[in-house]
Amino acid sequence: MLKLVLSIFLTVSPIWPLGQNPLPGDSFVIINKKTNQLSIIDEDRVQTTISVSTGKKEDLTPEGLFTITVKAVNPYYRKKNIVGGNKNNPLGTRWIGFDAKNTDGRIYGIHGTNNPKSIGNYVSNGCVRMQNEAVESIYDLIPLGTKVLIIKSDKSFEELARAYGAIQ
Repeated sequence: MLKLVLSIFLTVSPIWPLGQNPLPGDSFVIINKKTNQLSIIDEDRVQTTISVSTGKKEDLTPEGLFTITVKAVNPYYRKKNIVGGNKNNPLGTRWIGFDAKNTDGRIYGIHGTNNPKSIGNYVSNGCVRMQNEAVESIYDLIPLGTKVLIIKSDKSFEELARAYGAIQ
């Protein structure tokens, strides 16, 4: 009886991840370091593509499949003790942190900027930088637990999403 109950629980439990991840139709973020673009995949298709900035050296922005673990509005910049909402805050108006290199989402993230002219260039210390308006527009579309793929590739976002199971 215990085996039956456990089997049913593990099959239907929303806290037990089963199958491929992401599942087709789930939100999925792809960042292509080759083009400095971010794309959101949702409802089984590419929804939007936005210009970003990545690491000033190729190895600064980590590559791999990560998970969104923390989000913040008007994030505090610990390195220089700059409060959120301050025009000098280099993190801009939003922080969407992911678990790269065994971190908790507070080291690497997708965030805004106080330097909009930097977007599209290789200038960051490892994070993915966006214009504030752009990161604000996607902030609510990316829930905690969303998978983020960071890659350097010649493939289209649709091809990458198919390869990672985000599009059928």
